[in-house]
Amino acid sequence: MYDGRDMTELAMMAKSDWKDNELAHFHHSLQQMTPYLNSEGVSIHREIIEEIEHRGGLKKS
Repeated sequence: MYDGRDMTELAMMAKSDWKDNELAHFHHSLQQMTPYLNSEGVSIHREIIEEIEHRGGLKKS
């Protein structure tokens, strides 16, 4: 279960300052809602994906 900062707090931060578990959680959540996202949601999801790629992917714990 996710135990971290919520999207309200994270939205005010650069994606580069997010923790790996935060990127993973919100990537998974937004991926599940892809058909229902508006353009802003799609943009946020794209930024999360780009940050994950920039880090070389996410490591399994």
